[in-house]
Amino acid sequence: MAAVLFTCAGQRVDIIEAFRQAGAVTVAADVNPLAPALYHADLHALVPRIEDDGYVPALRELVEQQGIDLIVPLTDLDQVTLARARDEVGALVLLPAAEIVERLEDKYLAHVLFEERGIASPATWLPNGVPDDAEFPLLVKARHGFGSRHIYRAADPAQLGFFLGYTPVDSIVQACLAGEEFSIDVFCDLDGRCLNAIPRTMIESKGGESIKGMTIRDQQLIDLARDVAERLQLVGPANIQCFREADGSHLLTDINPRFGGGFPLPLAAGGRYPELALALARGERPEPRLGDFREGIVMTRFFSDLSLTENGDGTLKPLAPIE
Repeated sequence: MAAVLFTCAGQRVDIIEAFRQAGAVTVAADVNPLAPALYHADLHALVPRIEDDGYVPALRELVEQQGIDLIVPLTDLDQVTLARARDEVGALVLLPAAEIVERLEDKYLAHVLFEERGIASPATWLPNGVPDDAEFPLLVKARHGFGSRHIYRAADPAQLGFFLGYTPVDSIVQACLAGEEFSIDVFCDLDGRCLNAIPRTMIESKGGESIKGMTIRDQQLIDLARDVAERLQLVGPANIQCFREADGSHLLTDINPRFGGGFPLPLAAGGRYPELALALARGERPEPRLGDFREGIVMTRFFSDLSLTENGDGTLKPLAPIE
């Protein structure tokens, strides 16, 4: 039975439970003792902050102590660190090559990467490189970051100058797209082969994360996702975000090399991504199963809660129900 370490576990109870149901021993790690996903794993551990020199050694110690076979990062926060340290941690890290992770984390470098690999994306500039004839509206977006933070829509040059001065973070400027937005959840093997691609609509999102959506069988989106994933040699899960414009073209805006916020939807549609991840950890080479999912599955997410109590040793544990 494979043991899986989830880093930056946070609130991703859905992913940890899905891996357990797939047969994994789940180990969750986070710096915050109030991260709810910790208490839904078989085992959990508190680790240093990512920028701390002790972060990678702490993960390596967990790998050795718990016999970890696979490491799955659950947020963007430590992906670059893990991709660079994959030879140090002692277990398979489910991420693409460090260069790809680093460039996808930087929205300007991601745009340049897309152009280099022949992948269409909206016009994107650094703040001092916006051409005089750029068509408004334009978006000011955080160059690094996630969760749709620090995004502003500028209707004219005056607003563009204002928002570039107002935003507290390093930013890019990007053309504003008018088409319909889609997300495609892909899963690739260690050779960068796309094993499946499941498109979904973006019915509603909150804080940059999908909370309502529906799987759709759109062959153009499936083919697009496979082509993009294999051009970039993605490994493991990734969420590809794109717009379909009025002329039928598709422009990529973002790729997150991790399980997306809408993970419950491809899971419910039969994607079996946890099983594929565990197969890779066992050294297997699953065959692609593109298009093998149920269309028309609708997801609507909601808040839940977990009550904790002191464990007697300075740690916390789930509160036992009152009988």
